[in-house]
Amino acid sequence: MKILVVDVGGNNVKLLATGQKTPRKVPSGPDLTPRTMVAGIKKAIPDWDYDVVTIGYPGSVKDGHPVKEPANLGEGWVRYDYRRAFGKPVRIINDAAMQALGSYEGGRMLFLGLGTGLGAALVLEGLVQPTEIAHLKYDDGKTYEEHVGKKAQDRLGKKRWRKEVDQIVMDLYAAFQVDEVVIGGGNAKQLKEIPDIARLGSNRNAFAGGFRLWTDPLAGKRTHRHRRK
Repeated sequence: MKILVVDVGGNNVKLLATGQKTPRKVPSGPDLTPRTMVAGIKKAIPDWDYDVVTIGYPGSVKDGHPVKEPANLGEGWVRYDYRRAFGKPVRIINDAAMQALGSYEGGRMLFLGLGTGLGAALVLEGLVQPTEIAHLKYDDGKTYEEHVGKKAQDRLGKKRWRKEVDQIVMDLYAAFQVDEVVIGGGNAKQLKEIPDIARLGSNRNAFAGGFRLWTDPLAGKRTHRHRRK
């Protein structure tokens, strides 16, 4: 089985398929709709073969389908028929959960993705659970995302922002009683040091998670259900 993994981001849609070594990209942005995304993907990879598709979606996913329109893209994602558009079986997973699944090495793990906002997911003994930690209130009336997202880094400066990240990592580690915290996302590279209970992830782990969604029986069973219409 050859798998195409689609990682939908605010600036680019990143693509990788079984047997390929170099990812390809399709431009994203606030006007991107699922229809234009699929057209761009097909144009970008005419020479790639694939049997099934994983989509890492930047928003809430339930029963394998988006339930909210994305904050930083165009509209039409909730009602779109992805299987019909690709002509292949499609599994959709929250993008942070996909990267968490690809970062998982066993036990109980919390994934935190530092980017424009904050993505978060738990993997507990192989079971993936997306979370909405980002929008919970943390301190001074601000959410977790407002303390560690890109706007917080710009507001606080990198030194204070790093301290905020360290404190939140330790607080969430204690709250969820996990074995480790994996810190990923584009802004993880801005960290100079991290707590001993944490390790840095890689954005490429998102692709690993997308492949694992089809190849790991537990991951595929627990993170995706067929949606009945």
